[in-house]
Amino acid sequence: MVWQKYNGETIRSSINEAVEEIIKAETHLGNKLKVYIGTDSQVKRGIIEFATVIVFLREHKGGFMFIHRDRKTQRQSIKERMLTEVQKSIDIAYLLCPLLDQYHIDLEVHVDINTNPNFESNVALKEAMGYIMGMGFQFKAKPESFASTNCANKIVQ
Repeated sequence: MVWQKYNGETIRSSINEAVEEIIKAETHLGNKLKVYIGTDSQVKRGIIEFATVIVFLREHKGGFMFIHRDRKTQRQSIKERMLTEVQKSIDIAYLLCPLLDQYHIDLEVHVDINTNPNFESNVALKEAMGYIMGMGFQFKAKPESFASTNCANKIVQ
């Protein structure tokens, strides 16, 4: 799985090693971090483009993110696509959880699903919330889910 920084630079180490390096460097600088994971997707000419982000926010000092992109060619309903986004975020959260726990860093999983039932993505809200919370993670949906709704969205547009 290939990850990059926002500037396009490829992360050559494993994502766990890269995240641990960031945690150590930011801690050394006296910064308190919080991590947010989210995924967004766009359908373009029958291809679904996904972007998963790991957003690092420094308390009162801005933030940065790591990005992973991938594509699927199979057709999916809106509900399937929303739940695929959730699965991609959960996979990364689950992978990073022991490391974040070790360094006492809070984690939230953000989904690009609207809490308003008038929006199409709402069809997946209950399942997404149950899945994420059932895995023991903090959950945020629109309009509070900036990692997926804003950060990952910028990558797939």
